[in-house]
Amino acid sequence: MAAGDLSVILPRVLIVSRRSVRKNKFVDFVGEYHLDLIVNYGAVPVIVPRVTGVHMMLESFEPIHGVLLCEGEDIDPSHYESDIANLSADELEEIRRLHASDTAVDREKDAIELGLAKLCLERNIPYLGICRGSQILNVACGGTLYQDVGKELEKHVPENQRVVHMDYDNYDGHRHPVRIVENTPLEQWFSDSLDGGRKDILVNSYHHQGVKRLAQRFVPMAFAADGLIEGFYDPDAYNPEEGKFIMGLQFHPERMRHQDSDEFDYPGCPFAYKEFAKAVIAYQKKLNNSLTSVPKLLKLDGEMERKRKIIIRSFSLARNIYEGGNGNNPSKESELEAGAEFLESNTALSLQQETRLKQMGATVRNASSYMEKLRMNEKRENLARNVMNKMSVEQLSDLMSFYHMMGQICSEVLERKLTGIVNELTS
Repeated sequence: MAAGDLSVILPRVLIVSRRSVRKNKFVDFVGEYHLDLIVNYGAVPVIVPRVTGVHMMLESFEPIHGVLLCEGEDIDPSHYESDIANLSADELEEIRRLHASDTAVDREKDAIELGLAKLCLERNIPYLGICRGSQILNVACGGTLYQDVGKELEKHVPENQRVVHMDYDNYDGHRHPVRIVENTPLEQWFSDSLDGGRKDILVNSYHHQGVKRLAQRFVPMAFAADGLIEGFYDPDAYNPEEGKFIMGLQFHPERMRHQDSDEFDYPGCPFAYKEFAKAVIAYQKKLNNSLTSVPKLLKLDGEMERKRKIIIRSFSLARNIYEGGNGNNPSKESELEAGAEFLESNTALSLQQETRLKQMGATVRNASSYMEKLRMNEKRENLARNVMNKMSVEQLSDLMSFYHMMGQICSEVLERKLTGIVNELTS
């Protein structure tokens, strides 16, 4: 096989460039460590230039088998609830002065990367977010960010638990400890470097923003001593062998190397890229198999046309739930299940057909598990209502007082436990 055919056969990973000024002109660049690792693990990096209007032509980069987002300026706060009122005008001005190279918002880059992130979430395309890329992923799923980690966290964290997340005088050499959460991919990757019961590693840090409220679908994988989330993933969308990988890391494992050599700080550092590439390759195979199994010209008989309408109806309901957040309508359950089964079957049609399905609302991922949660909640609610309907007014009043008291106790205990975790991280 000719070497030139590899670009057609190998899976494609999109990486958005960062714009910079050099000799009074704009230039685009992507860090070479990212590119080297993607190539070494069997994929082709396709650089999406940060050029005005590119966010309107993302379909031109098809086929997309993976997306890696890795660097850039602050995300426009208008894309999330920034709680900017918590910072004074003087504090905001100081942040802009200290982080001048990051606080200049790049709206075109935001549009490109948020568009790609949402595309990955809709199609289950493997996604790896590094630093800003992790923040983009969280925002795309409804999470929020700290406008400035130092300014906002230091108000709530004791001085001995504060962490320096940006050191301009020691940009590549600066490290701080993070505690890795058990039973996560990070623990698996760094298992040879973890010391017994301690789950700490030292990571680099080049950021002044970070995850504030983690989107509901994600699970944390690592915390800094000040409580900042340093890594997260979607456990329902993580199985590299099956082409599933949705993850964000605040630190840069590709740059965690010895200053006098290219040797990694830990053997586990390149595993994020290795497992991501594995998922990308599996996703391409799954996509290709599905595409070749579907005729280009499909004539539907009466029964198939009926099923098609049922699935379209299901997607429309899914879109309404996705956009309006209202999924508590038992009468629509069976209709939703039709679309859920279709989505989970991994059936892939042509790119044009996929686009059409997306426009009709094919945006609910793992819908069967979502429906199961709705069913469980409905059963619990009905059971509770049946019990309470048999109770007297006095009993209901006592029950309400009891749960109010339990809520207060839970809040107090939770606060103590969180304080204990933070103290343990710094011990």
